Amino acid sequence: MILDRRVLMATLGVLPAVSLPGLVAARPGGEAVQAALDAVFDRFSPVGLGAAVISREGLLASAVRGLRRKDGTDPVLTTDAWHLGSNTKAMTAVLFARLVEQGKAQWDLKLVDALAGAHDPAWAHVTVLDLMQHRAGLRDEEVLGQAWFMTARGDPATLPEQRLAMARKALAVPPGGTPGQFRYGNANYMVAAAALEALTGQDWQQLMVEQLFTPLGITSAGFGAPPEPAPWGHREMGETTASLPPWRPGADNPAALGPAGTVHMTLQDYGRFLMVFLNDGQPLLQPGSIAHLTRPAEGPPPAYGAGWIVLDQPWAGPDGATPGRVLAHDGSNTLWYASAAVAPDRGLALVAVSNDGTAGARACPALIRALVAGLPVAEAGGVG
Repeated sequence: MILDRRVLMATLGVLPAVSLPGLVAARPGGEAVQAALDAVFDRFSPVGLGAAVISREGLLASAVRGLRRKDGTDPVLTTDAWHLGSNTKAMTAVLFARLVEQGKAQWDLKLVDALAGAHDPAWAHVTVLDLMQHRAGLRDEEVLGQAWFMTARGDPATLPEQRLAMARKALAVPPGGTPGQFRYGNANYMVAAAALEALTGQDWQQLMVEQLFTPLGITSAGFGAPPEPAPWGHREMGETTASLPPWRPGADNPAALGPAGTVHMTLQDYGRFLMVFLNDGQPLLQPGSIAHLTRPAEGPPPAYGAGWIVLDQPWAGPDGATPGRVLAHDGSNTLWYASAAVAPDRGLALVAVSNDGTAGARACPALIRALVAGLPVAEAGGVG
């Protein structure tokens, strides 16, 4: 799914807030999270819906409601894995930062230096970070057309070979867009990953496990649709909501698209990743690397860093009553939906997930706002 600025902003700024009076406590606990989730579930009726609130120390509370399958009876569980869609992009960006800290890459690494060979001169000064900020001028339609989606699953080449071929195709001609202007696209992260694979000689999946999942103690992560007994993905098809088992090819995008959006994991493990941004990079990165990843690119709006849109929100300050910075993103493969909002100054991250790509696209952003509405205002010292 290609998310435009309106979709990215919907999490915090478009959908009407859900009124949840009385949700005031020393910390946002399980009852408050469940109440927020129930209100949103009753309003939008997704197949399944989950929510989590994470502090600097770990998971504060989580709640779920609904079914693993629309035509089944098994309820979703807090321990289930959920597909994160484009929220994978922030993970690929963290991988880049890890390689920079290890001396295997540089923040100003030029794409053509990582992928040596013939290229159009217009790409000479485009960096890997430009790709991750969606300002390289690369347009999805130039390398990710319908023909690619129809043939990629049957491509005998390895995933790194497929991404390298895409990068070569992109570099052979001038950028179709305007470098420096924001244009959201999955190809940006696929080409960026091709550069990282070329630098390290390892494929993106190996790098993610070694550089992110293992150091953070994330054990539930995988690539593609979560395997059973996890929930199935759903989407509206005509007047019905269809479900797809994880073994069906259409249950997720082609695997080569992975760096842009195929990771799945549990709410608790996703919280472990988000804690990196709540703790100024620890235990994975140095503070300077977090600053690079969360600093919006120069140029016209939107304010997008590397895998995050960067906002100022009135609830996100240390005391919950003054403005603070929020890192937000939505993700979907049309069968699943995920929304995340990270407030480093307040020390809290909010997550909403659904195994329903259609109703979940409405429910998850609304759930984030419901969780915000239920946050207490601290008297001193902040929350979390």
